[in-house]
Amino acid sequence: MTAQLPLPQDRARISPRFVRRIVLAVFVGGIIGMIVSSILDSTGGAITFGLVTAVAAISLVLVTSVSPPGALAPTGGDTSLADERVAADLEQRVQTLVDAGANEEQVRLLVGRAIELGRGGA
Repeated sequence: MTAQLPLPQDRARISPRFVRRIVLAVFVGGIIGMIVSSILDSTGGAITFGLVTAVAAISLVLVTSVSPPGALAPTGGDTSLADERVAADLEQRVQTLVDAGANEEQVRLLVGRAIELGRGGA
């Protein structure tokens, strides 16, 4: 009998922001550890904390570089008002094109594809 691995969609996902925060905490902890070890004249401790800090720095760069666009952006704040303004402006521009004689279905299809392209889809 063989064990089955969980399918990728069944696995719990960890956000890049969470990983980055953990790595940043290890990084800061390593710096504090180096300072304390140096004050206590513990060369081995200072080197150990220095290596931990170096790995955390590399991990921080790696997580930042492989994260998809927008994954590390802050999620706080009220963007609904700005989104409504952009949506109203877009709708007004679509209506202007339709009033000028453009096929409404084709214009809306074009807008949808542009949004998909902007989100990183193809």
